[in-house]
Amino acid sequence: MTAQVRRARWVRLGWAAVDALIWVVMLFAALWIRLDFGIDETFLRGTAYFALAAMVGQLAVGYLVGPYSISHVLGSFEEIVELMTTTAIVGAILFLWSLMVSPPVIPRGVPLTAGALAIGLMFALRFVVRTVRSHRAMQTAAERRAIVLGAGEAGRRLLRSMKYDGAGPFVPVALLDDDPSKHRLRLEGLRVRGTRADLAAVAERYEADTLVLALPNAEAATLRDLAARAADAGLDVVSLPPLKDIIGGRPTPNDLRDLDVADLLGRRPVQLDTTAIADQISGRRVLVTGAGGSIGSELCRQIARFGPSRLYMLDRDESGLQATEMSLSGHGLLDSDDLILADIRDPKALADAFDRARPEVVFHAAALKHLPLLEAHPLEAWKSNVIGTLNVLTAAEAAGVSTFVNISTDKAANPTCVLGYSKRLAERLTADFAHRANGRYVSVRFGNVLGSRGSVVHAFTAQIEMGGPITVTHPDVCRYFMLIPEACQLVLEAASIGVDGEVMVLEMGEQVKILEVAQTLIRMSGRRDIDIVFTGLRPGEKLGEELFSPDEDRRGTGHPLVDSVGVPSIQPEAVLDITFAGAEGGRDWMRREALVNGHLTAEAIQR
Repeated sequence: MTAQVRRARWVRLGWAAVDALIWVVMLFAALWIRLDFGIDETFLRGTAYFALAAMVGQLAVGYLVGPYSISHVLGSFEEIVELMTTTAIVGAILFLWSLMVSPPVIPRGVPLTAGALAIGLMFALRFVVRTVRSHRAMQTAAERRAIVLGAGEAGRRLLRSMKYDGAGPFVPVALLDDDPSKHRLRLEGLRVRGTRADLAAVAERYEADTLVLALPNAEAATLRDLAARAADAGLDVVSLPPLKDIIGGRPTPNDLRDLDVADLLGRRPVQLDTTAIADQISGRRVLVTGAGGSIGSELCRQIARFGPSRLYMLDRDESGLQATEMSLSGHGLLDSDDLILADIRDPKALADAFDRARPEVVFHAAALKHLPLLEAHPLEAWKSNVIGTLNVLTAAEAAGVSTFVNISTDKAANPTCVLGYSKRLAERLTADFAHRANGRYVSVRFGNVLGSRGSVVHAFTAQIEMGGPITVTHPDVCRYFMLIPEACQLVLEAASIGVDGEVMVLEMGEQVKILEVAQTLIRMSGRRDIDIVFTGLRPGEKLGEELFSPDEDRRGTGHPLVDSVGVPSIQPEAVLDITFAGAEGGRDWMRREALVNGHLTAEAIQR
């Protein structure tokens, strides 16, 4: 027998002895209460017999029922149920005995009163001992003093786990809640000390170093405000994830995690119509252009889950293709026929690739996307985003594609930059093929994607690692943001419900200030010496983005996060017949043609 087993047995014996003695004390206490706080010597001998019987009964029944034969967690539900059952049985036996004895040797109500008092005292002792042990263990093991914000059910459960289970490195020292009705509330012995406005004062008073957010469904604006207040108070911030991500829905300190940029930008979980998506993809040949990029690679990963018969991945970047293959198959041998190394600018290479693959569904994600670089080199935007898209559309039509999805951008709505002009033209070309080709041709428009290559988050992170400063164009510039998986999920959803020739526009929530993103990343880095420098808006850049042009008629779809708009088509001939006179001429042509609501002939443009 190990030392631990022997110790557990002695602990059970100790509690059995304590409970037996409690019966003795409670029987005499019940007699004293019954006799109006006096003692009648005629009942003392009978009460002593009953006390001896109660002790023997509690031990015997307790070993049969369970509380003294099994080592329960002290004060657990299982132990309490078994202890209550044991004490109730003993009390019932004593009461029946008192009824059968004549003349009475004890007032007949005493066993019932004593049983109720005994159960109460047994429970109380266990909870006191458990609380003391937990508090000592927590004070010994805890490394961080935490203020818990949120006195709701999640906060209650989290505090209980912190105090009684001894989990995690946190010792809670104060509670905060913005609900005025909870300002005198106590949870697990901890009192609510105010609202978020009192955070700095409470942190100083209780020498806290961490803010624990027990707000699993908090809005992004709330999280940003709390993160800023915590930074001002010198507190680290950890938070509970959404309840859907917590196993069993019962939060513990092990569920706490650091806030990330995605939390602070706040994206709603996407509910997909997986049946409709599966109908579009399952068992079909699917081709993704730009498969080595951030959006294209994630599209490939999500498409693979729906069981296409073949998934062809096309890109001109061999390293990007290798990384995508690695994420899908676990190796990067580059020996699969599903990998297509081709440039969308090369119409013959595309035609050959599509002729071999014969795809039924195409997702066109290949594009140039960096705004300032395309402003300096507008012809490159025209070659890739306009002519490249036209090449893909032409190859798709020749292959008899049933569904074509063009990945667009919010900059195509009321465009003011070369990137926006070129993507607007890509939308219009896609709309034209919807009229001339068999199959369904749609575009999907959304904003900035967190974590994509070259995104503002990557740029700011790199600047922080270099010691700063972070460069922001303007203090009031705002952008829409979404996560890569979310964007790709909604692209798949839009592909299944998209109306032929229209642009599906993904719901992007509220725009977020780029300055707030920079400040958040600085706080998360723990650096206090990073400056922010404003460089001024770049040519073609807007203060805020738009998802819809003023003249576009926004319509709902079968999904609450996807709307649609119609765009005027443009004939490929109007694009192919153009010869640019330098970069400036390319920019001017794209601007005029992207904004016009009809067709321009080559002759009209030249005039």
